Amino acid sequence: MENLRFEEACGRIVHQNVERAGIGTLSEKTIHAVLKYYYAPDVAHHEKKLAGFVADAYTGEEIFEIQTRNFNTLRRKLDAFLPLCDVNIVYPVAHTKYLRYIDPQTGEVTAPRKSPKRGTPYAIFPELYRIKSYLTNEHLHIRIALLDVEEYRFLDGWSENRRKGASKNDSLPLGLYGEFLLNGTSDYARLIPENLPEQFTSKDYKKAARVSQPLANVALNILNHVGVAERVGKKGNLYVYERRAPSVSK
Repeated sequence: MENLRFEEACGRIVHQNVERAGIGTLSEKTIHAVLKYYYAPDVAHHEKKLAGFVADAYTGEEIFEIQTRNFNTLRRKLDAFLPLCDVNIVYPVAHTKYLRYIDPQTGEVTAPRKSPKRGTPYAIFPELYRIKSYLTNEHLHIRIALLDVEEYRFLDGWSENRRKGASKNDSLPLGLYGEFLLNGTSDYARLIPENLPEQFTSKDYKKAARVSQPLANVALNILNHVGVAERVGKKGNLYVYERRAPSVSK
């Protein structure tokens, strides 16, 4: 049912946008629009004024905010919305990405090339850091939408083939791979890899989660804040962590 609903949302947005404007003239809003229709299919619920702000969608019971970056811009909205009802922040992550390039002179589009990189839920940690103080609020829910996408870039880069440094035009969703929910501490606990030892450092986390060192540092900062990883000492310049059993509530 979820995949069918996602396909319907794509049909409402992607095809009509391409037919009306054409590839190369979109404005990096396609995924935002598709996800808004996916989570709130009734257009009457879109762009609703509430508590002095405009919510992406408000069903009368809960709010959906689609946010691709810069979670810090949500703080004032969260201050206004969270006392009223449940708030869902939807964060899209490109699980599988196919790259296509647009010649800005001719409009010609290259065949898709699959990127070797895979997007994972770990990608959200830098954004969660921007709203760290809100994460334990029982009315806040995070939805990581793992998508298969085609990303379009202009051939305007600095390399000989003009691909390195190319500017992004838009990303078109191909399908919904899955959804990772953060509704409470038990969900955050799933972001601690099972193959970590009883005590571990950010370097151990980096290796187990296959992320960069800066991302591992931020991840453990957040996991410590929500109470599923606890600092129990130091090993050289690194903090040592242990898992903690998730609490029943947020």
